[in-house]
Amino acid sequence: MSTTESDPRLLPLPELRALRARLQHDDDAVSYVRRLTQARLDLARAELSRRAVGDKPKGDITGELPTILGAQLTGGPARPPRPADDFSHHPLAEALDELCSDFGSTDLQSMSLEELGSYVAALHEFEQTRSAERKELFGRIDALSAELVRRYRDGEADVEGLLGDDDDPAAG
Repeated sequence: MSTTESDPRLLPLPELRALRARLQHDDDAVSYVRRLTQARLDLARAELSRRAVGDKPKGDITGELPTILGAQLTGGPARPPRPADDFSHHPLAEALDELCSDFGSTDLQSMSLEELGSYVAALHEFEQTRSAERKELFGRIDALSAELVRRYRDGEADVEGLLGDDDDPAAG
């Protein structure tokens, strides 16, 4: 992070807006991958729970998906939603796919208890890393947003440009 990025007051308005837009895009990607990771983690934990109570495999757990994934489907984002891009080919999504592939995650039932435990631990660590990245992004986005608000409030930025803020990050 450059000196101007660490102190948003030093950025010209178009750069401030562009940086905030880029960081919001980065957050969208991290959020997408984090939600995918949480869903896979929920599925793996459900398989661990099924085994812990001694249930015999009667097929896969797909019939339980609405319950297992309920928190992911209904939890809602902590931030207001923005139009979403397709992040399925983002490097973080590809890293998650590789992690899951390394464990053979397409067939949780065929994993040994030890393999399943290792898979859960790897997913948890991956998710925690994404959570830390999001927290850091939130802090940077919030600082940039606060500087934008200050400039509008103090008359340093033209309020007319406010409407174009999300559509054209370089508008100013």
